Amino acid sequence: MLDLTPRPEKAVLVGVGMKSDNQAELENNLDELGQLAETAGAVVVGVLRQRLERIVPATFIGSGKIEEIARLKDETQANLVIVDVKLSGAQQRNIQELIGCKILDRAQLILDIFAQRAQTREGKLQVELAQLKDQLPRLIGEAIAGLSRLAGGIGTRGPGETKLEMDRRRIKTRIEQVTKELEAVRKSRALHRKRRQASHVPVISLAGYTNAGKSTLMNKLTNSDAYVENKLFATLDPMTRKLRLPSGKQVVMTDTVGFINNLPHDLIEAFKATFEEIGAADIIVHVHDASHPFQVEQSEVVSKLLSEIGVSETPVIHVYNKMDLASGAVERTTPREPPFVNVSALDGAGLDRLLSLIDQHLQETAVPVDLYLPADEPGLIFNLARDGKILFQEPNLDTIRCRVKLTEEALQRWSQYLENFNHHRDESH
Repeated sequence: MLDLTPRPEKAVLVGVGMKSDNQAELENNLDELGQLAETAGAVVVGVLRQRLERIVPATFIGSGKIEEIARLKDETQANLVIVDVKLSGAQQRNIQELIGCKILDRAQLILDIFAQRAQTREGKLQVELAQLKDQLPRLIGEAIAGLSRLAGGIGTRGPGETKLEMDRRRIKTRIEQVTKELEAVRKSRALHRKRRQASHVPVISLAGYTNAGKSTLMNKLTNSDAYVENKLFATLDPMTRKLRLPSGKQVVMTDTVGFINNLPHDLIEAFKATFEEIGAADIIVHVHDASHPFQVEQSEVVSKLLSEIGVSETPVIHVYNKMDLASGAVERTTPREPPFVNVSALDGAGLDRLLSLIDQHLQETAVPVDLYLPADEPGLIFNLARDGKILFQEPNLDTIRCRVKLTEEALQRWSQYLENFNHHRDESH
């Protein structure tokens, strides 16, 4: 029987850095590239490294290293080479012709994984937009490289330029179409967000480096079944679940795409609608992988990207996850950003403390006030309890005096009940 199962591509990885770069960080980036390659479905059959004094304009890496890659490719029968830097279209094409097999850079590899993993219509559109924007400058670079190898003169000018213009127009037209579709999605998402805000339910957003354990944490806290796998970018599409805190207050928790070092800028732009979910949060829970040797560097990447998407003012609770895997040495030497809690989402250790911390944070943003609710509208008490913590109630003839802790936002909604109606009525007689 004929086996039609596609065979995984065999990949050679090439780690590239400058001689001034930190060697340990370069090795960590190369390890991460290997995980990305495996997540994309490739089998890593060889690894090479190069530290450069300067970048070679035509190929980025040196000619000697290119010959070494070509030999290793032949020895291992690899059909894919992945380079851990961003290549221009011309550089990519030049290396491809010299080595004789497909070349990808880190950005293209990440985009490929996103294309595989996106499940929703929105996710697929976001990835397509990022790929198109990534493809456009590469297309120009490849065309320029191709034309430069021609002798020039009659018959070599028009056709190449015409083909390039046709391809550019096609891509730009599709970019416009996808952008319009995503704008409609963004408006729909904004409408859903406005409805959530109108229902006065606080939003807690999970953010963190990819594979830090956000989905596992989400599942444990909300008793849900988000897809979990020990791979980079196991989940892409945002997920929202209800969560009840120890105080009895109900909140909404959202999980979004994980971050990674050198995340392609086009991908950040394309996923703006998704990242806006983080921006709308009352609290961001930054999930750190406490067991990772480069946890500090990963955390810095997340903090930088959160700043880029404009949520640097939102309160953050730092959750140091995977404590069941963290060695004592790593735990002792890794600094903790307050407020923080150590947890293991896998076995549930520390999650009660996390929920209490979220509760506490929501309460700290609240101030105690006296509200005077009409006695003939008892349903208002129920609504008030959803918006804040009622400390005590004192029924009077026409009103119920409630001492309640409310956030500034909630207080605006209840401001009409700040006056003592009895006192106001007495003054009017």
